[in-house]
Amino acid sequence: MLVTGIKSKPVYAPLRADTRGRFHLMLGMGAGAVALMRVLGELEDTAPQALGATRVLLVPDANAPALDEFRKLQVAEVRAFADGAALLAEFTTVLERSLMGTRLYVAGPESFIGLAMKIALQFDLNKDEIRAEEMGTLARRVYCIHCRATTEDVRTNIVRCVDCARWLLVRDHYSRRLAAYMGVMVDAEAPGELPPIKEVFV
Repeated sequence: MLVTGIKSKPVYAPLRADTRGRFHLMLGMGAGAVALMRVLGELEDTAPQALGATRVLLVPDANAPALDEFRKLQVAEVRAFADGAALLAEFTTVLERSLMGTRLYVAGPESFIGLAMKIALQFDLNKDEIRAEEMGTLARRVYCIHCRATTEDVRTNIVRCVDCARWLLVRDHYSRRLAAYMGVMVDAEAPGELPPIKEVFV
């Protein structure tokens, strides 16, 4: 069963602009673009010069603000990507060239946030330099503790591992290092006996 109140489960606050930053790097997926637009509006009101030092990387969807809305704010760069993998690859390249004083804003589904955070930590960004807001689907990345494979876009309390095919219980225990929730074999003591499978992460 799911265990609530586990301290490793991330807690996200609404994004706010950090006007102390010299450079601003924004990553958004789907509905996350709405949060990024809000932060850009704050920068426009309080530190308009910061817009010229802001880069936006997006995986847009039909319900998110259009790229033209970002460009109207005259940010330094706005780029769209077909999927999260392409965006995160470019994010890695951008971080390799980033300078001190960069602030990172990430908005979108938790699985996207987790992968972005994992990369950011590899480049030694500290917590004061990173902000994240969860928006969109609650689907999870699930790490199988038995075979070490990761199953993406999990919406149910029990899922079959993509590699070893074990039925996994999706726990609330979250690993920042792996950017995933832990999955443990649900029928280890009674093979084939599964509790009801329910869609809980929508």
